[in-house]
Amino acid sequence: MNGLWPDDAQCVVNLSFDVDGRSGWILRDGSFADRPGTMTLGEYGPKVGLPRILDLLEEYDIKASFYVPGYEAETHPDIIPSLLARGHEVGHHGYIHEAPAELNEEEERKVLEKGIGILQEQMGEKPRGYRAPSWDVSTRTASLLAEYGFLYDSSLMDDDVPYILQTEKGHLVEMPVQWLLDDFPYYAYNSAAGVRGPDCSPVSVARTWIAEFDGLYQEGRCYILTMHPQLTGHPSRLSSLERTIRHIRSRPRVKFMRLDELARYWLDSHPSTKI
Repeated sequence: MNGLWPDDAQCVVNLSFDVDGRSGWILRDGSFADRPGTMTLGEYGPKVGLPRILDLLEEYDIKASFYVPGYEAETHPDIIPSLLARGHEVGHHGYIHEAPAELNEEEERKVLEKGIGILQEQMGEKPRGYRAPSWDVSTRTASLLAEYGFLYDSSLMDDDVPYILQTEKGHLVEMPVQWLLDDFPYYAYNSAAGVRGPDCSPVSVARTWIAEFDGLYQEGRCYILTMHPQLTGHPSRLSSLERTIRHIRSRPRVKFMRLDELARYWLDSHPSTKI
């Protein structure tokens, strides 16, 4: 037993979803708003992919973390209520998928505040988790998140267990991610936007995700898998996610957790650095 995780778990697993919808494509190039092909590519996520994903998670009784840009929450006001009704976490993901590293401080503050306001109105409380669009944070992001009262960030890539980020504005839990455990590099393809990924076989992607889980499980680490409903929401890809879930479930002492739950646990395990 490694002693890191609650309930004597050997490995903690989180499934997370970035509900980018159209916002990521509009942010990439505003003219895409006038290109129905690209817009409907994004719209597939909240319209078709997300309901499929929610049904799969319910079947396996898994509570997940969802990161919703403010723009998507505004244009699809049913998203957040449906997530909360099923016990999932909702986190901040910009307004229209703005990468903080491309903003100045005033712009980054405005995006944070706008997203907080929209999510708070729909959730009844402020979001506690944050994931930077494209995982592209600025040197200010951690301090700003602490200043605005966030519990954790999930954008950095230098570990595979949580850790405490200490900033001049307070403490923050970091939930590390990896491109290896993200569906975008494997599946994303949009010729109009110049995004020409390898369009991998879902079977090969599941094989990679399972192999990484096996390694992290053996070492007693944390497994955070990031997906996008417009990509993983297609039937063949969702089937491979299910295959991955079944494999994970076949191992003893695995605990699925939302990232807000894991962040609170991590702070409780490090009482000298509580927010």
